[in-house]
Amino acid sequence: MRGSVMNSHIIEFKNVTKRFDNRTILDRINLRIYEGDVTTIIGKSGEGKSVLLKHIIGLLKPDEGSVLIRGRPIEKMKRREWNAYLGQISYMFQNNALFDSKTIYQNVAMPLRKFPRLTKSQIREKVMARLEQTELTEVAHKYPSELSGGMQKRTALARALVTDPKIVLFDEVTTGQDPIRRNAILGMIAEYKMKFDFTAVLISHDIPDVFFISNRVLALYNKKIVFQGTPEAFEELDHPFYDEIIDSIINLQDELTGMHSRRQFKVRYQTDLARRNGHRQFAVVIFNLDNLDHIIEQLGHTAAQSGIRTMGDYINKHFGTVGGFSMRRRTDQFSTVLPFSDLEEARRILEDFTGDFRQNGLIRIENAARESNPEVPCFEFSISAGLARGNPDVELDSIMSFADFNREPIAQFQCNI
Repeated sequence: MRGSVMNSHIIEFKNVTKRFDNRTILDRINLRIYEGDVTTIIGKSGEGKSVLLKHIIGLLKPDEGSVLIRGRPIEKMKRREWNAYLGQISYMFQNNALFDSKTIYQNVAMPLRKFPRLTKSQIREKVMARLEQTELTEVAHKYPSELSGGMQKRTALARALVTDPKIVLFDEVTTGQDPIRRNAILGMIAEYKMKFDFTAVLISHDIPDVFFISNRVLALYNKKIVFQGTPEAFEELDHPFYDEIIDSIINLQDELTGMHSRRQFKVRYQTDLARRNGHRQFAVVIFNLDNLDHIIEQLGHTAAQSGIRTMGDYINKHFGTVGGFSMRRRTDQFSTVLPFSDLEEARRILEDFTGDFRQNGLIRIENAARESNPEVPCFEFSISAGLARGNPDVELDSIMSFADFNREPIAQFQCNI
């Protein structure tokens, strides 16, 4: 999911200012949302993130500036043109906003009411298609209170997708969830984004977890957009935003794996570099879950997350106990620094890791994959790893790239039919 697809921008804010009772909420906002991307908007509570989203769907109008849709200012759109645009947008709320008195089928069907030309049979066809795709067919007759929290989320997402939207807005849909469920919801968004090919705009506080499904990040701070770019570039940002919004990003961890954030990883590296006192030998290891996209496509994000979590557990188990520290470099890749180990020792540790992972880790991933999607008869996945000798005179990114270049397969699962 990472890396912008670099399509044309579909939404643009030009010098947008919004005030309520002489209080400025948005101050000369400039931003772009690119078609096909997952764009995440982050900022403090009360900063104006939801206000910004409401401008996208026309619930609010700027006091100054303009919102453009495909280069066309909203205020210059004819009614028919505006309605056509609104018909392409859907919204998923923080609390799901399901109607307790209506069945799951009726909840999902509600957005289709704004299409009076649809017949009952056409509505049923669309609703049942979305219920099947979100694995809710068997509970279509039930009420929200009879479903688990995860199934309620899927119902809200099915409703958001029933109109075949081109743009879906997600307003803090993971708020109040524990780390496992939070990652499951983010995974669900990523999975259905791939399946239905919409542009996604998220408001989220789930840093860094949300970055792994995002192409772009927009940071809202003191009424202004202070950053637009990739998640990788954001984690390198030197700005007061970190202290005030992210609650000291130095202490953040990737909750799915228990590993350091990118920023925390680099701070740890600089600290250990200073402590080495002339000890120049260290090693870097890169791990890769090679066919993660295929796993997501065939088995779903739950299975993929199990693979990522298992990788994190085994890396921490074998390398953390000898002073190593790790981060998730990409969605499917991990980087470990062994600050006091030379290349030969790192190779021995990697051999121990490989044996343990082949014997136990692969089985754990296989069991989770079969549990999450028992209907898939056969699948495969593989793990690769590469080593590089560390040198304090060389940029860490260059050392990691060299280790990545050296990757070779170390473990593979392939089912037999």
